Amino acid sequence: MGCCSARAQPRYWRSRDPRHLGAEIGFFSVLHTWDQRLQHHPHVHCVIAAGGLAPDHSGWISSRRSFFLPVKVLERVFRGKFIAGLKTAFLDRKLEFHGPLASLTEPRCFAAWLRVLFRHDWVVYSKQPFGGPEHALRYLGAYTHRVGIANSRLVALADGNVSFRWRDSAHGNKKRVMSLPVHEFLRRFLLHLLPPGFVRIRNFGFLANRQRARLLPLCFSLRGSRPDRSTLAPQQPTRSTVLPKCPLCGGTMYVTERLSSAQLLVRPPPLPDGSAA
Repeated sequence: MGCCSARAQPRYWRSRDPRHLGAEIGFFSVLHTWDQRLQHHPHVHCVIAAGGLAPDHSGWISSRRSFFLPVKVLERVFRGKFIAGLKTAFLDRKLEFHGPLASLTEPRCFAAWLRVLFRHDWVVYSKQPFGGPEHALRYLGAYTHRVGIANSRLVALADGNVSFRWRDSAHGNKKRVMSLPVHEFLRRFLLHLLPPGFVRIRNFGFLANRQRARLLPLCFSLRGSRPDRSTLAPQQPTRSTVLPKCPLCGGTMYVTERLSSAQLLVRPPPLPDGSAA
């Protein structure tokens, strides 16, 4: 997984360049905005297939063991694309600056600030997942539709303070408890409520919504395999297992999560119309 940026076109970066991979790639990205202490920490996780479709879709081209795009290339492309996006947003008057950043509303100050950003090396962390692709997908899948903090991490609300558990990654992932005044806890929590209509998960290449139904089966066919549905459903029907049918559509229902009675007590009740809260 790594942070990266791409044009909104099917031919991403230099992956089609024969000097790198010479193929059409597919990947998806998930935006996260928080860290364990609920502070503002926007970052993007990208999961990229280790290969891609030949330009004429006649075969599958696997990447080298060292992956198909050098990290240094990703760093420079990401930096260039991100800063170009900032310039466009500034010219379109989509950026607002307040407090100590108010001076950046002046074009010359903003241009000088961008020059400083461009002089620094930007970091892209890209590697193969230790637990394989299933581990990476399972990790990201747990966060795609969740908020900044789970109810299970909340410890107490007392004397005007909220206490919650957090993992200190700088010290061996040791679990600690942090207490914040209610107003500061709410401020941090509200930092991660995205605007209406904001798209947090995006799919590209042969995983793009408009192409996935056609190109993804082709990828499996060219690789001589078929989709592993174990990542979609925890358990498949067997002779000794009879899975229930949906009373509305008649489709097979799979168990995606099992909750204890304690977990059910801390979850909000469903809305009157039956939709999720």
